[in-house]
Amino acid sequence: MAGGDGAGRRAPRGRVAAVLGRHPVGLLLAAPYAVFVAAVFAYPLGFAVWMSFHDYFFAAPGAVVDRPFVGLDNYRAVLTDPQVRQAFGNIGVFLVINVPLTAGLALLLAVALNKVVRARAFLRVAFYVPYVTASVAVVGVWLFLFNTDGLVNRVLGPLAPDPSWLVNEGLAMPVIAVFVAWKQLGFFILLYLAALQNVPKELYESAAVDGASAWARFRSVTVPAVRPATALVVILATITGANLFTEPYLLTGGGGPNGSSASPVLVMYQRGIQQGQPDVAAAIGVLLVIGVLVVSAINRRLLERD
Repeated sequence: MAGGDGAGRRAPRGRVAAVLGRHPVGLLLAAPYAVFVAAVFAYPLGFAVWMSFHDYFFAAPGAVVDRPFVGLDNYRAVLTDPQVRQAFGNIGVFLVINVPLTAGLALLLAVALNKVVRARAFLRVAFYVPYVTASVAVVGVWLFLFNTDGLVNRVLGPLAPDPSWLVNEGLAMPVIAVFVAWKQLGFFILLYLAALQNVPKELYESAAVDGASAWARFRSVTVPAVRPATALVVILATITGANLFTEPYLLTGGGGPNGSSASPVLVMYQRGIQQGQPDVAAAIGVLLVIGVLVVSAINRRLLERD
């Protein structure tokens, strides 16, 4: 009987441990962040999904209005809207240029900085400064460089494009992609530098003894060793690019010319805030989240496979 009672008392404890873990205090410590995530991310996302299936519009505070269920009507409106389709195409162009450029340059510069002995701290800070500088301030510099009478066109002379960079439908989004890559490069360099610290020096020494060139050592040792960091960089760059808003809003005056640099987030702002169609904006946001999840999953599967 005593053994049976002991087993009976242990069973509830086992169920509690399965729910709370072996150290329940960890759940208590994580609770504030869990509440923060639920309040800042989970609830807005759930509310956006709900809005996308209803005829939602802004009303006066405290007003009771009917917001009927409309099913997939908002999604049909989004998918048949040429401006929205163009915005998703624009962000596709942006990601195709920005993500490989960001990952490639960040890795090459991180490898170079990892070998620097003098002025290492200064160079790391120099690359990181654009990342922490306000976009509005940095955009002013790029406007000075790429305006019709900007410094770049003065240097190029007759080779300068006409129309100029930021008012050219074919060049506006590539210029923005390069700008974002340059601005965020410092953060991704730090990620790669942290990954390079964990690469055993013996691997490079063995490759050098076998007669491998510097390029061969980079390709066969460095690139595979930092593959997890590369997956993280690609996913973060994809998520950041999908949320593009400030750069086209400031550099091209709100997605111009003719919507060639408009992003889905910018169109969401225009539809939801400027035009008072939050239900349509919510549908765009839900489609964008689904697209980012799919692309990130594919990138992770391709980059982390053996």
